[in-house]
Amino acid sequence: MSKQTYRVCICFQRKFRLTVAEPPAEIKSLFERYSENGTMTVDHLHKFLIEVQGEDTTTIEDAQAIIDSLKEFKHLNIFFRKGLNLEAFFRYLFSDTNPPLSPSRVVHHDMTAPVSHYFIYTGHNSYLTGNQLSSDCSDVPIIEALQRGVRVIELDLWPNSTKEDVDVLHGRTLTTPVELIKCLRSIKEHAFFVSEYPVVLTLEDHLTPDLQAKVAKMVSQMFGDTLFSHGSECLEEFPSPESVKKQIIISTKPPKEYHETKNIKEQENDAQKGKDSVEEEAWGEEVLDLKAELEADDKNGLDEGEDHRLEEDLDDGDLKSQQNEAPEYKHLIGIHAGKLKGGLKDWLMVDPHKVRRISLSEQVFEKAVKTHGMDIVRFTQRNLLRVYPKTTRFDSSNYNPLIGWMYGAQMVAFNMQGSGRSLWLMHGMFRANGGCGYVKKPDFLLKVGPHNEAFDPKARLPVKTTLKLSGSLSELLTIFSLLTFLDEVPLFFLCTYCLFIEVSLFFFTQQVKVYMGEGWHLDFHHTHFDLYSPPDFYTRVGIAGVPADTVMKKTKTIEDDWTPTWNEEFAFPLTVPELALLRIEVHEYDMSEKDDFGGQMCLPVSELRIGIRAVPLYNHKGDKYNSVKLLMRFEFV
Repeated sequence: MSKQTYRVCICFQRKFRLTVAEPPAEIKSLFERYSENGTMTVDHLHKFLIEVQGEDTTTIEDAQAIIDSLKEFKHLNIFFRKGLNLEAFFRYLFSDTNPPLSPSRVVHHDMTAPVSHYFIYTGHNSYLTGNQLSSDCSDVPIIEALQRGVRVIELDLWPNSTKEDVDVLHGRTLTTPVELIKCLRSIKEHAFFVSEYPVVLTLEDHLTPDLQAKVAKMVSQMFGDTLFSHGSECLEEFPSPESVKKQIIISTKPPKEYHETKNIKEQENDAQKGKDSVEEEAWGEEVLDLKAELEADDKNGLDEGEDHRLEEDLDDGDLKSQQNEAPEYKHLIGIHAGKLKGGLKDWLMVDPHKVRRISLSEQVFEKAVKTHGMDIVRFTQRNLLRVYPKTTRFDSSNYNPLIGWMYGAQMVAFNMQGSGRSLWLMHGMFRANGGCGYVKKPDFLLKVGPHNEAFDPKARLPVKTTLKLSGSLSELLTIFSLLTFLDEVPLFFLCTYCLFIEVSLFFFTQQVKVYMGEGWHLDFHHTHFDLYSPPDFYTRVGIAGVPADTVMKKTKTIEDDWTPTWNEEFAFPLTVPELALLRIEVHEYDMSEKDDFGGQMCLPVSELRIGIRAVPLYNHKGDKYNSVKLLMRFEFV
């Protein structure tokens, strides 16, 4: 057994034995139950996969393929054609072939509904490499976003220094520009490498008519037949993702020449204030608890008379700007953006004859949901709503995306070049549906009642019953169950939940057991976490979702161990599992300083595979570690 040496002082050293991960007692018990004479045959493994792992459709051939695939364990001196011993079985459970989500990454949602029926993986200022004020602009973060599955890319268009060509940059800041043509070329090359579903380019335009015409020619030549065009002034209904596969859709407002400028020095001063006011931990500040925000008094809501023209906002009635635009440029626009004149109530008007997109900053949106929550839900059933980070997020941090998703906002725009817990939630949501970048919204966000009622995330949803899952949660969503009517919930929604199998009215408990972790000694230097001893790991696990479901819990701390074993179980009651994300974080306890980051993972609850699974952990930026994993068990009761 190898040992690690830590220097305590100049004269003394401490040696620690590097232990090998051993199967927890529950794993040993399961092996004994599904084996005979120390060997798990293919029939035993097949039975285990069905009864414990919930893989009802698995076959004998599938079980045999698992045994045949374990070539790396030949040193265990077992006959692979006959079965597995305990150590091989344990290594299988802890391997990449046993992930918490389906390994096939198949698109399984209905993709034939209008685009407005989907949450869409959306980037903000997609060209920035770092902070919002002084970082470089490049096509590299655009490529990285597309490779991660992002489907909405934002480009800010400005005249270059000679006023004869077009650059992409964050205007009125110290960011260095990148040529538009370079960004377009990279989008063309990488748009459909990960997903075949459409890429939307949201353009923030600060161009003269001559440059707009130049952009129109550039875009048309670059994308050719893949450029979406509907040949009408405005769409009556958005196309489905399926119908516009491998197409590029341009979305922007009818442009005006220039926005009012803001002095760079003022922005730099604001940036410093923002940095001074936020002390983020190494892994990012904790995700904002929405409960207090959503339950705030209506008197704190948005004043409808306020003018919140931010980023790409423009009144549709601004005839002067429309007259100045180049007609070739206007014909590029596949999804029209822009607000109607007036206040929030006017912006959210639903026109039965045409659809559009509007954008709200996170601050405006948070105020709007307090007084116009149901209007927003109704608006997003036909139209697109984009929510983007507030202007003071100079460090490219992000907000809690659930505040947008709960009200049906499709384009919750994020600084993908950033890091932190909010971004991990974004990554988690779009691991669903095969990672294609489009996730079908729950039915309750797409329906209204006879009196125009809409879903209200602030409503207190009643506890109904406890159900035992025999398969994945997504399979259970197809099971009908009896409902009891309570005064707290409108009659229409009880009927709707019944009709569409809305499980928000059921009491589901997700049980999560954290067995153990391993792999840190392979991916980190032995003094990375502590100069004087092996790390002291603990795990935080919880739910991000509607306010009633949101919670975080933690295990005990295991001292001086690279392969910590916790064997702790947690239960999470869920009222709206369709919007729930399982959060997992590992930290290393530090008595004198902030705890160190040891990895994270975020998973959509609706697609979790029940049973014992190997959960890979990711770093701050969302990149997978080579070896670090947790062994966990998931059940729904």
